[in-house]
Amino acid sequence: MPKFEFEISITAPVEKDAIQKMNCLNAIGSKLTIKELQLLADTVNSPTALALAKKNLGL
Repeated sequence: MPKFEFEISITAPVEKDAIQKMNCLNAIGSKLTIKELQLLADTVNSPTALALAKKNLGL
């Protein structure tokens, strides 16, 4: 599968944290389908659904 590169900005207190966030996002993106990523984004963008997901994940 071809790779595409993007220039993005990550908000974090220090560069080390931003790199870790980017690595985590890359791992999630490589394991989930577009449909799964969209559902995850919908969950994250809903305060109620996000709170429930965090609770179920123990976060």
